[in-house]
Amino acid sequence: MADGPAMTTQQALEPSARVRAYTDRFAQFLAEDVAPIEQELAKQGAGTPDNPALNAQGRMHPAVWEARRQVQRRAGKLGLHCPHIQERFGGGGFGRVEMHHVEEFIYRHSGLGLGLAALAWTEGASPPFEHVSEAAREKYLLPLVRGEITTAFANTEPNVGSDVLGMETYATRDGSDWILNGRKAWITNAHFADVYQVVAVTDPGKGTRSLSMFLVDAKMPGFSRIGDQPTLINDGLTGRLQFENVRIPAENIVGQIGDGFALAMSWINWRRLCRGGMCAGWGEWLVERAITYAHERKSGGKPLAQLQAVQHLIARMDADVYQARAASLVGQARLDQIGAFCIPLDREAPRLVSLVKMTSDEAFYRVCDNAVQVHGANGMLRGTPEEKLFRVARNLRIPAGATEIQLNAVSRTLLKEGKAA
Repeated sequence: MADGPAMTTQQALEPSARVRAYTDRFAQFLAEDVAPIEQELAKQGAGTPDNPALNAQGRMHPAVWEARRQVQRRAGKLGLHCPHIQERFGGGGFGRVEMHHVEEFIYRHSGLGLGLAALAWTEGASPPFEHVSEAAREKYLLPLVRGEITTAFANTEPNVGSDVLGMETYATRDGSDWILNGRKAWITNAHFADVYQVVAVTDPGKGTRSLSMFLVDAKMPGFSRIGDQPTLINDGLTGRLQFENVRIPAENIVGQIGDGFALAMSWINWRRLCRGGMCAGWGEWLVERAITYAHERKSGGKPLAQLQAVQHLIARMDADVYQARAASLVGQARLDQIGAFCIPLDREAPRLVSLVKMTSDEAFYRVCDNAVQVHGANGMLRGTPEEKLFRVARNLRIPAGATEIQLNAVSRTLLKEGKAA
């Protein structure tokens, strides 16, 4: 017989009443708001929502970008865009377990369609924005929550990835302002953002206190977008940025000078934790597609579903989704208790965050690989969900910290503590 604490734990992992209300509203939003935008986009010769066209520079087609923006603005008006942001800033105040369920629902039911744009992703409001000044809150955070503008996180540089303390972009004080110089690379939403969260060196040699975060308005003199960087997923959103004597007013400092490392990690950890719901939702969608295909496709006069080899592929897909989903929910339930984005961060948190990202990414890669195998030659066709998500899955194992970085974080915690947390 289950005891009291076990029931409490189980309840903590289930969708809350407000999550159920949110997903009900989102399902209606997909049918009434997103579907017509997808249909209109299909008429414009810009590809399809799940396989959008790019322009001559390899950048996201303007029609596709505008369709995404329509979805974001409508989601913002309906209060669907930023459930993860605190209520006092216009968000839903959802915890991490709640957000896992929200993300899982959206990715499972949107597939590769425009519904994915409705939930704030890297171009939307993030935990660091909750530390901006009152002036920046009115100018940037609230419009982000409403889906009226977009942002980008500028941390990675041409010569610096996970080693953030080795970055070369720097800012020097000039009165109450700061002067920013440097370059950033592999930045998602580089070409379209209205404001950028830029991490720079402000006090060299001070370790984690050597960095600060600034908000750079795209209209500021000295800021420029200097090129596209087509990647494996071919999303047309990745590019490089340059800052030449960009003057940053004091009101655009995020948090305090010296908080840059902690703020950057809060953004990175946010993206790592979002992998749990994302990979579970997409994984479930791929399992459903594999089951349907196995029943419809025949080989030797029999449906593929009757072949043990295919049965085993689908069973492995389901097992990977189940295990990674369970790890995400358990890890994020603990993070809800100790704080996922607190500054300073609880010493147990880095291990849990890394476990969520690593198990989700690795399991999803195996799911996508087996999905392609089930679909055979059809699974290798460019632009099919299986082929595209296979590329996405390979991509996921690098951004927000490669798998090896996650292993470092897990082992560092275990060896330091001498036991599992």
